[in-house]
Amino acid sequence: MLESITNMEFNPQSMETGSPSSQRKLGRGKIEIKRIENTTNRQVTFCKRRNGLLKKAYELSVLCDAEVALIVFSSRGRLYEYANHSHSVKGTIERYKKVSSDQSGAGSVAEANAQYYQQEAAKLRHQIESLTKNNRSLSRHLMGEGLTDLTMKDLKNLESKLERAITRIRSKKNELLFAEIEFMQKREIELHNSNQFLRARISENDRAQQSMSLMPGTSEYNELVQSQSYDSRNYFQALQPNTHYARQDQTPLQLV
Repeated sequence: MLESITNMEFNPQSMETGSPSSQRKLGRGKIEIKRIENTTNRQVTFCKRRNGLLKKAYELSVLCDAEVALIVFSSRGRLYEYANHSHSVKGTIERYKKVSSDQSGAGSVAEANAQYYQQEAAKLRHQIESLTKNNRSLSRHLMGEGLTDLTMKDLKNLESKLERAITRIRSKKNELLFAEIEFMQKREIELHNSNQFLRARISENDRAQQSMSLMPGTSEYNELVQSQSYDSRNYFQALQPNTHYARQDQTPLQLV
């Protein structure tokens, strides 16, 4: 844009008061400021005055070392802008916003923030509604409903989505099954070890009870000792000779 400004023809002689061109311009008189109805004339006037405005902005920024930003939109919506070499239109606009907000006070800032947040909230609501609508239509399509309006490309995309979803579901299912099987195997080993430990404890308790029952001082031990002594006494009595029977058979001696 700056090159277009600098490349514009500028004849210093035309600015002299004594030149015929200046005399013609001064002799025109005032032009009535109103909309030009002729399209061609309006476009020509727009181009001339736009170039003059851009030239004046350039001269002001160079001569006075001022920060100048110029934005022009044509009737067709075309954008024309100009800014200094050391600045940009966006930077100048941000500076303007900052200065205007500082000068306007807290009330204007609060109003501007409220308006900004309202706009953002409206955008978010619109996005939420759009996403909700898309999710509902996608859910219906995944359930096999409302497929008549879909094209072949949409149906292929839907089929690929379903296949990917089924693959992920099966993978997750197999993962959970393998984890459950591994857990049950570990549980089986733990229960087997606990069973072996309990059996060993039961065997030790049985052996301890048997050893305690055979220790001196217990009733079982006394009964066992009494039975053994009784049997030995009978055994020795059986081995002793019957003296009473021998004395009856012996003939008494008599002295003559």
